[in-house]
Amino acid sequence: MTWTIAPEAYDSPAAATLWRAYYTEVSDRWYLLHEGHRTDPDELEREIAAQTGAELAPPAGQLLIARYDGEPAGSAGVRLLGPDTAELTRVFVHESMRGRGGAAFLVAAAEEAALALGARWLILDTRGDLVEARALYARLGYLETGPHNDDRYAEHWFRKELSAAVTRPS
Repeated sequence: MTWTIAPEAYDSPAAATLWRAYYTEVSDRWYLLHEGHRTDPDELEREIAAQTGAELAPPAGQLLIARYDGEPAGSAGVRLLGPDTAELTRVFVHESMRGRGGAAFLVAAAEEAALALGARWLILDTRGDLVEARALYARLGYLETGPHNDDRYAEHWFRKELSAAVTRPS
């Protein structure tokens, strides 16, 4: 069983399925923590439809889909924010595929994609309750910084200087 990662259109069936799984998980996690219930289904559908991922399309972005043994299992996106800075977003590995190294491979592939877009820096934000994500980014060399946006759900911001030789995890 092996991981493969390749660019894919943000509106492909695999991308749409992974986006729905990602958004449902992080939204439900927030609502359960803060309000004691899952996301309202109507709200979930509105937000999934509103956030198409079009900003992850070339030439200023890239969506990557990870497959495990050929099956879509995760995603990561990058988009240019400025001439030398890109944002890492939508990093997700399906729950059934976690613990197999896919997230580190996705982030390394996203770093390569950001370099190909001309970025020297990769930034991201995440929430406090997403402790697994924060641990992953720290392990991969991302440094926690001050805020770089005013996103309502952002509680932790990270930054990494990219080098020409991104090291893929082993």
